[in-house]
Amino acid sequence: MIRSMTGYGRGQKQIDGRDILVEIKSVNSRFLEQIVRIPRNYTWLEEELKSLVKTKVSRGKIEISVTITLVDGKKADIKVNDEIVRGYLEAMRNYNETVQEGEFYHLEYDNRIPAQMEWASLLHLPDIFRVEKIQDDEEEIRRDVLEVTEQALENFVAMRQTEGEKLSEDVRNRAEYINSQVNLIEQKAPELTQKYRERLYTKLSEILQSTAIDEQRILTEAAIFSEKTAVDEETVRLKSHISQLKNLLGQKESVGRKLDFLVQEMNREVNTIGSKIQDVEITAVVVDMKSEIEKIREQIQNIE
Repeated sequence: MIRSMTGYGRGQKQIDGRDILVEIKSVNSRFLEQIVRIPRNYTWLEEELKSLVKTKVSRGKIEISVTITLVDGKKADIKVNDEIVRGYLEAMRNYNETVQEGEFYHLEYDNRIPAQMEWASLLHLPDIFRVEKIQDDEEEIRRDVLEVTEQALENFVAMRQTEGEKLSEDVRNRAEYINSQVNLIEQKAPELTQKYRERLYTKLSEILQSTAIDEQRILTEAAIFSEKTAVDEETVRLKSHISQLKNLLGQKESVGRKLDFLVQEMNREVNTIGSKIQDVEITAVVVDMKSEIEKIREQIQNIE
């Protein structure tokens, strides 16, 4: 199935205390390019993410964006810093011994404060608590991130396939139209020799007037003209290219590069036909075909 090189896919899930969001988007590129944007603590996952995407994508500039947010406190261990608390209490006891029993006196301002401090007061003192982050389970993170990435990748590929079907239909219709124009050229090309022979006979009649016209010479000139303007080989090859193009549109693997080559060959055959046949009507058909081939070229630039 033909797939576009442009697409977007999103996956999100809360799992194992984390909110994981993965977004995948792409634009056209001749080759496969991958850019991974992921928090610094998880950059070790980058190559695995690229490998996973590579199993489903062969061309395009791919950007993979991963966001990991903690949604609960399970990943942090908060403890009272015993040594700091004991230090504060020891300092207060030492200070209490220097003043009247049962009360503190501020030596400079002589402001009285209670001898016993409540826990609410201790909470305001610096370094009372120690926050220790629990070590991440790498295997757990790997499993979860890849699971969400697969979800995003599935949506991404589905969008590419939808866009690819539209591109394929458009290219197929244009190829059919070009094929009909080739049939028209094949029908009209043989008539050109007869027209040339008639024009040559008329011209010689005007020049020679009463003198007898050499019929053999006219036949010879017409034969030479016919050989120079014959486009049978070009139309046969052009039809073959069109048939191959339509066959490629039905294949499942990446065919963008093959399509690009075929379009170049189609354009070359049409140019040759245009250079051989100097006829106003056929020239108009050639110009029309070249326009359609250019539109096909623009479309296949989006095909993987």
